[in-house]
Amino acid sequence: MIDIESYQLDLARPLSTARGTIEKRTGFLVRVEYADRMGVGEAAPLPGWTESLDACRDALDWAPELAGDEDWGVALGETSEPAARHALALALADARARLDNTPLYRYLGNERLVRRVPVNATVGDADCETTARAVTRAAENGFDCVKIKVGARSVDEDADRFRRVREVVGDDVALRADANGAWDRAQAERAMDALEPFDLEYVEQPMPADEVAAHAGLRNGGNEVPLALDESVAGRAVTELLAAEAADYLVLKPMALGGPDRARSVARQARQAGVTPVVSTTIDSVVARTAAVHVAAAIPEVPACGLATADWLADDLAPDPAPVADGQIEVPQAKGLGVDLGDE
Repeated sequence: MIDIESYQLDLARPLSTARGTIEKRTGFLVRVEYADRMGVGEAAPLPGWTESLDACRDALDWAPELAGDEDWGVALGETSEPAARHALALALADARARLDNTPLYRYLGNERLVRRVPVNATVGDADCETTARAVTRAAENGFDCVKIKVGARSVDEDADRFRRVREVVGDDVALRADANGAWDRAQAERAMDALEPFDLEYVEQPMPADEVAAHAGLRNGGNEVPLALDESVAGRAVTELLAAEAADYLVLKPMALGGPDRARSVARQARQAGVTPVVSTTIDSVVARTAAVHVAAAIPEVPACGLATADWLADDLAPDPAPVADGQIEVPQAKGLGVDLGDE
């Protein structure tokens, strides 16, 4: 049995990035029955990372046909659209974890008790003073790691923003820059040189997703700033990125990778290659966001992750079981996902 319910959530404030402004999130809640347990998943397509909304709905509509007599493993194997597969994989994992009476992160392979995971705050594109105020507020709220969106302005303007932030918050806050693929190779080289004095933890996705060789050249060409890849991870085998030695960090969005199971697998491969995994959301509702928290909790010694995204939403689908306090997010210990939609 599968039930599909559409939703739309407005953002509390627009999120400005080099790839455009996000003002709302639209997707589907998916409920799947497995061994007399009901599991819930979420598909929140985001063009540029996943399939379109229509393609996602088509894939979900086909899932019961693929599953046959509730063989959801077959449906997962045949579902190629990442957001749709994420919903099915999460719902199935939720049901199985409930059946095992264990939290989802333990079902994903971590036998340790994990109560909290470190998280970063995210600051969108804005002028110097607005950016500095936003980072200051984040630091006052306990965040010791902040990611700042760049690439919508000139390299010099973005460098001025980081200079001003360092003047205001000093060296106690770790800073990350996220360009969302906005720069060409020459701009990326200039940006790395301009940002190097500000002791960034990494610069994320400086160039477009398909330019893996260019990222490898940038990383291995004398650049002193660590490099992270995000968009490049979706739609491509992680072995390709790791073999190219194109990144120091991989940003793993379970929604874009096709499910929590795939995100956990990629994290293992990254660690084996000496690359650090970071888990992030695509500004999802409480269902997928909490699933990403469980994925992060399943990764030993995970660094600050991009999971503190609940406050970007004006409203949500259910109470949040993973609140953020002092730069850490709480990991639900209830069996399964731990989200109460009120329709058990």
